[in-house]
Amino acid sequence: MAVYTDVAADELAAFLGQYDIGELLSYKGIAEGVENSNFLLHSSAGYFILTLYERRVARADLPFFLGLMTHLASRGINCPLPLKNRNGETLSTLAGRPAAIINFLEGIWPRKPTAVHCAGVGQALAKMHLAGHGFAMSRANALSVSGWRPLFEQAASRADEVQPGLRAFIGAELDYLEGNVWPNNLPLGVIHADLFPDNVFFLGEKLSGIIDFTFACNDMLAYDVAICLNAWCFENDCSFNVTKARAFLNAYGRERELTGAEQDALPLLARGAALRFLLTRLVDFLDVPEGALVRPKDPLEYVRKLRFQQGVTSIRDYGVAVSGLVA
Repeated sequence: MAVYTDVAADELAAFLGQYDIGELLSYKGIAEGVENSNFLLHSSAGYFILTLYERRVARADLPFFLGLMTHLASRGINCPLPLKNRNGETLSTLAGRPAAIINFLEGIWPRKPTAVHCAGVGQALAKMHLAGHGFAMSRANALSVSGWRPLFEQAASRADEVQPGLRAFIGAELDYLEGNVWPNNLPLGVIHADLFPDNVFFLGEKLSGIIDFTFACNDMLAYDVAICLNAWCFENDCSFNVTKARAFLNAYGRERELTGAEQDALPLLARGAALRFLLTRLVDFLDVPEGALVRPKDPLEYVRKLRFQQGVTSIRDYGVAVSGLVA
């Protein structure tokens, strides 16, 4: 979440008149994140989140995101539910941007995830993958392996400003992953594709909600697992925490067991996931709009994670056995 586009109070009040959420009492921008402009709304009917979609989010993809949240919520997944306006639509326009209002989920995201948090995420991710079955819409993953070269080309000329040698390091890894090694025969479904700690809410140690589906798409389910391994199972110094990984993978496996092929491919998928977030963070780090209320995330975090994943040879290195996901 972030704020790129400001909204005047009178313009917002007129916009909210399209919804049955009562009188606007207050609103404020939410600074975290890098993709869209987000505001916390407080009305006489309660709290809501207003999102203005921009940057990499294409308007044509928004019905997929909003429809997916509605689909998952109807199947018991704790995720935001888009509100319909008086015309029965979940997507509107505000300040020249596509806009939507979703319900507010209680909880906070864990600044220092524990193994208990990781287990909760593993269970919730597997349940989300199962609940996604039957969703009628589809969206290709524009940020899979075929999309990495264009991202690299955006940032390559300035990559060494961030760290000397970064351009060559990324180029070599990209050549490797493009070299006919990326899996194409694993179970497919709807994935979140961005399930970082700041997109998961907890009340104490109980998971209370999954948010921000603006990267959701159809792809390999195990790729979503790989993204989470990178996002949840490293410490602040980027050392890998086997205890967290074991808790995450075992909790996932109790809801949806990974196939043998998925287990074999997981180290490569985690390596690719590390490169994907290194690239998008690098592009964002080098291109923050002037005056934006945004905190770009450190791309070098994913250099360190990628170096770790380059040395992983099997799922055993994540602290679990090859069969049954029990160490």
